[in-house]
Amino acid sequence: MTTSRVVAVAFAAVVAARGAGAQPTAAQRGAAARSTAETNERCRAVQPFYWSIGDAHGVLADGRVGARAPAATTPMPIASASKLVYAAFVAQQRQGRLTDDDVRFLTFTSGYTHFRGCHRGQTIAECDAMGRNGEHDAATDGQFAYNGGHMERHAVLDGLGSLDDAGLARTVNETLGTSFRYLQPQLAGGIAASAADYGEFLRRIVDGQLQMKSLLGTHPVCTNPRTCATAAASPFTQADLHYSIGHWVEDDPQGDGAFSSAGAFGFYPWISRDETTWGVLARFAFTFDGAKAGAASLMCGRQIRAAWASGEAR
Repeated sequence: MTTSRVVAVAFAAVVAARGAGAQPTAAQRGAAARSTAETNERCRAVQPFYWSIGDAHGVLADGRVGARAPAATTPMPIASASKLVYAAFVAQQRQGRLTDDDVRFLTFTSGYTHFRGCHRGQTIAECDAMGRNGEHDAATDGQFAYNGGHMERHAVLDGLGSLDDAGLARTVNETLGTSFRYLQPQLAGGIAASAADYGEFLRRIVDGQLQMKSLLGTHPVCTNPRTCATAAASPFTQADLHYSIGHWVEDDPQGDGAFSSAGAFGFYPWISRDETTWGVLARFAFTFDGAKAGAASLMCGRQIRAAWASGEAR
């Protein structure tokens, strides 16, 4: 090889190395995420909302989009985003070592699938005993079925049955270092919180302060009845997501592997696949089809997350 050829190859290698190692700045990431939140078609469909992205140290970028968008401190019912909170509570109580029964209940394969809801002022045990809430269904035992009955029954079996709204909030918050409020004693969907409060909870997970970090994505089960023989019921039947310990794993072909817990009113919290970044898309959209509201927020949240990661608007 000639000297000029050696120099050319070396120069090309240096340029390639620099290009491969180049990362967008925080300002570029923030601008890309903000532009995406404001203009992306998926995100225009779910306005108004508040969004934030952070890491182990705190919020890195955020914004309000649309008329009358909530602020970071606006409290709202978060529905199924409560599921990740209860999973984290159990993980903390167990010091990160879940039992086989914990896994069954927290991956929604325990067969307790007739839950319909609680009343404010009830205890957990009273809610579980109401109607068919605490009824076991042998036909769905061992299959994934998205239902609040798994967590309600788990809490009763775990000795939490005597707790009402206030008692449950106090117990959970003392364990996790959070400041959540329960509107009803429903482990899978009873919390009211602001994006700021939930973001702090996610920050504590990412920072490793909570045992939940080591359980993200573990014990995954398939969830789509259309493609999975061991799935009985899921709110997401257009994508092949998996379900882990109280949270979704967005590992479908269009997903990026993030861990999330979308709620029926559109509240969408997530943690990145590499467990370094967290985010919240906060909105309250009352609807009789909560699956659509949660899925729509998830789709927008994916776009914002991708824009942040790449530094390029979507």
